[in-house]
Amino acid sequence: MDEAIQAVRDDVAALHSELVRYGLVIWTGGNVSGRVPGTDLFVIKPSGVRYDDLTPENMILCDLDGNVVPGSQGSERSPSSDTAAHAYVYRHMPEVGGVVHTHSTYACAWAARGEEIPCVITGMADEFGGPIPVGPLAIIGDDSIGQGIVETLQNHRSRAVLMQNHGPFTIGVTAKDAVKAAVMCEDVARTIHISRQLGEPIPIPPEMIDRYFDRYQNVYGQSTDDRRDK
Repeated sequence: MDEAIQAVRDDVAALHSELVRYGLVIWTGGNVSGRVPGTDLFVIKPSGVRYDDLTPENMILCDLDGNVVPGSQGSERSPSSDTAAHAYVYRHMPEVGGVVHTHSTYACAWAARGEEIPCVITGMADEFGGPIPVGPLAIIGDDSIGQGIVETLQNHRSRAVLMQNHGPFTIGVTAKDAVKAAVMCEDVARTIHISRQLGEPIPIPPEMIDRYFDRYQNVYGQSTDDRRDK
């Protein structure tokens, strides 16, 4: 188990740099978490620590109730304020191995309007299988956000949700998969916003969205384990 925990610590710490690289966060906002396979544990970033200072050693190990595991490495720090939300997702969506929250500009702009992002480009059909939905306005700090994420994304193909007046959360089979979903969420939010400044986007018929999604998820790529690394 120690090796599995360390592997997730390494992975989650490194993935935070991707949020900075793609301009999805500012200051200390946002977070990545990853489930420890085969356990009821996950790893998440500490609260209020600058991205340049994040290391595997200061990642925080939590149980699925969002409690810091006593005596674990980094346990002297407070976990992210979104820890309860991540924990709720892991408890109620066992297929999820990673959760990401960002404050990316364009996705937050859609969230501020409480408006879903329509599926009007093929890359969005590939990644999300339809529109990116809006979740409810929720309190920060308890599991209210997690409840909204689960209620919105259960039985939905999208791996991203725009929490109203807040911002995007994404899920994935791994933490890396959830980070990719966050990057792509901001990309389509920006592209479709720009498109609307030029005119009304052309909808993609639902049957074509299904075909694009099926091809990308089940055919495209080099292996069945890495389909989403287009």
